[in-house]
Amino acid sequence: MRFERREHRSVALVIATPVLAVLCALALAGILIAIAGAPVMEAYWRILVGAFGSRLSATETLTRASPLILTGLAAAVAFRARLWNIGGEGQFYLGAISVAAASSQLLAGLPSAVQIPLLLVVGAAAGIVLLLVPLWLRLSFSVDEVVTTLLLNFVALLFVSMLIDGVLKDPMAFGWPQSQPVADDAVLPKLLARSRLHIGLGIGLVLAVTVHLVQSRTVFGMQSRAAGLNPAGAVFAGVPLGRTLVKVACISGGLAGLAGAIEVMGVQGYVTTDLSPGYGYSGIVVAMLANLNPLGVVLAALFTAVMFVGADGMSRSMGIPTYIADVTVALSLISMLVGVFFTQYRIRR
Repeated sequence: MRFERREHRSVALVIATPVLAVLCALALAGILIAIAGAPVMEAYWRILVGAFGSRLSATETLTRASPLILTGLAAAVAFRARLWNIGGEGQFYLGAISVAAASSQLLAGLPSAVQIPLLLVVGAAAGIVLLLVPLWLRLSFSVDEVVTTLLLNFVALLFVSMLIDGVLKDPMAFGWPQSQPVADDAVLPKLLARSRLHIGLGIGLVLAVTVHLVQSRTVFGMQSRAAGLNPAGAVFAGVPLGRTLVKVACISGGLAGLAGAIEVMGVQGYVTTDLSPGYGYSGIVVAMLANLNPLGVVLAALFTAVMFVGADGMSRSMGIPTYIADVTVALSLISMLVGVFFTQYRIRR
């Protein structure tokens, strides 16, 4: 028995893979729900009700999906070019703290029409800087970016912790470690009144379409795909590999930093060390579930948000631990990796 790479993958097979991966993950998670002593189908129904059963829950699900779309895009763009950006969490936090600092220290007093775009650029720039460092180490010294981007997550979080306990600490927080709040003029407009849903969702959707068009309709998109499929072949064909990876890093890091910016400006209003429930790491799952397709990232982010938000409602009504959502998302990733492998290879006996 041997594995043989498929010469062609049908569109139906590519589309069916993430669907089957999710169904497989739900089936495996159902075993754990049954062990916990709860009816499986009712538990999943409670998840759907918890995610979309009311106006509040639906808007919360979409609010949770907004940063996941951006971190998922960040991972998808990088992975397609074989730049293994595992540092989305750190880039998220650095983008968030940069926005808080700029809003409270530098741009306070500017009108919303000026301040909001500038802060979004600041957040994206912070994420870019944090990813360019590992890329420079890779290009100059062949240092594995998986290690450097992963470790920089902890460096970034400790740096944020130092700032919110020091120069950026909010004097009105009664000793609680949080940053100074962003100015009122820097808060993102809401899409719906009496909800936390903000225009960050629209930004994510527009960027998903933009990234898709860039990857499928431009020379740079072709170069980044070539760099991911065969770096040596891409160089032989005349693709400037280093320059292409720098552009990919700017897009990927910028998207992750932008996710942190919109979370601060649209939801929290200030930065704490628990600002992210793992958006950077979950973005990797989202990207893999989407098979690195920018449009698929939107659906994968929505699925992940449904699991996280809906699991809270299920836990309250049925007494099942909310960690079942983390287990289901993790099983989805594992199932997707197995599925992707078998879409690329067939078994020959």
